Amino acid sequence: MVAAEGLHWDNMRIRKAVIGDMKAVHKILNHYADQGFLLPRSLSELYDHLRDYFILDDEIRHGVHGVCGLGICWDDLAEIKGLAVVEETRGRGLGARLVEACLEEARVLGLKKVFALTYIPQFFGKLWFEEVEKSSLPHKIWTDCLKCPKFPDCDETAMMIEL
Repeated sequence: MVAAEGLHWDNMRIRKAVIGDMKAVHKILNHYADQGFLLPRSLSELYDHLRDYFILDDEIRHGVHGVCGLGICWDDLAEIKGLAVVEETRGRGLGARLVEACLEEARVLGLKKVFALTYIPQFFGKLWFEEVEKSSLPHKIWTDCLKCPKFPDCDETAMMIEL
């Protein structure tokens, strides 16, 4: 199937991010941050956490079309962070594939629980995440929240899956 701008969905692959991907990742994440859907991330912060991220790549054109990170918070807990796909790839299940790559990595690492803070709980619900009280999450995860312009009046939903 051929999509907008000549992208071939069957040529899409998910792989770990490399240094050369980070400027495109920065652009995608901050596009959604400008709309209030994600926290803004500096390029320096993305380089610091490069190993956390998977990207969605077109094998033929080699462009970054999506990103998702798995941040380890504690000995049994990780966070899905920075999930974003470019607008022309949305609605095709590619975001779910990115989350599934992060969940598989969490299993390999021996993590027992993964959470997400989201404005789209129905998306994570389809992936077997369940809503939890934000207060049930360790205080350590709130460090990113301090950077948020909506803090302390967070309107995201906390979702968790047990692996």
